[in-house]
Amino acid sequence: MTKTASNENAGFAEDSKGFQGTWKNNRTCSRADLDRDAPIGVFDSGVGGLTVVREIIRQIPNEKIIYFGDTARVPYGNKSQATVTRFSEQIVRFLRTFQVKTIVVACNTASACAMETLEQDCDIPIIEVVRPGAKTAVSATRNGRIGVIATEATISSQIYTKYITELNQNVSVYGKACPLFVPLVEEGLLEDPVTDEIARRYLTELIDIDIDTLILGCTHYPLIRSTLGRIMGEGVTLVNPAYETARRLRELLTEHDLLCETPPGLGSNRYQFYVSDKAEKFVRFANSIIKYGILSAKTINIEEY
Repeated sequence: MTKTASNENAGFAEDSKGFQGTWKNNRTCSRADLDRDAPIGVFDSGVGGLTVVREIIRQIPNEKIIYFGDTARVPYGNKSQATVTRFSEQIVRFLRTFQVKTIVVACNTASACAMETLEQDCDIPIIEVVRPGAKTAVSATRNGRIGVIATEATISSQIYTKYITELNQNVSVYGKACPLFVPLVEEGLLEDPVTDEIARRYLTELIDIDIDTLILGCTHYPLIRSTLGRIMGEGVTLVNPAYETARRLRELLTEHDLLCETPPGLGSNRYQFYVSDKAEKFVRFANSIIKYGILSAKTINIEEY
């Protein structure tokens, strides 16, 4: 069985960059401005960010969540940095209308392309999913060969290589763009011969390189983890950044006295979901992932923000 990185084999050393740096750079924000009972905002280009939501629900069950999936404009991976940044800014403005206490960028492409701008503009804590995956992979690798599968935009940005080599210059990083995985997941083809064949074509060169650790560098990819694990084989550890992102989110909220200590009351709209298109399809897919009983998702015109 393919190994999956977890808290048992994935150290998460804190440094002066990344998450804490995001808070420190937001000089107009103070603890007094934020309400621990306020919701957490989470966004992705589509349904992939639900893997992060699932981990947040598991690890921080008292928190309320506002989720936005940009289903009208998915995928982000084939778009320019300027376009992804504009989309991300619109979504953050929408989430801020709910007075969220923090924002999770649950999209690797947006994390790679837009975080610098979002950090400069946002006066609340904001975290992303790339750095957790990089740190976990460095901790997990045994032979110093780490593979990264992601969208074209994320691979082109070289952001995983940057973060990994900052942590350990002796590690080699091999990136592979897998642009068809997102549409396959969005269509619900999680266990399908077509997905299996595409995955084999994408992963062959990483197998030949003899990597021992593979970062699932898009939040859609954990939804086909069983296929990826079967193809990569038992000797390869799969790194799912969603787990470590939720873990770090809990630490961040605790550090700043923002962790909600009591469950929301009845009728408090604990989890709210918004999309830019195809709400009914999103709800069906979301229920298969989260197993919570999501009754509805609202469609909004994100271009208004």
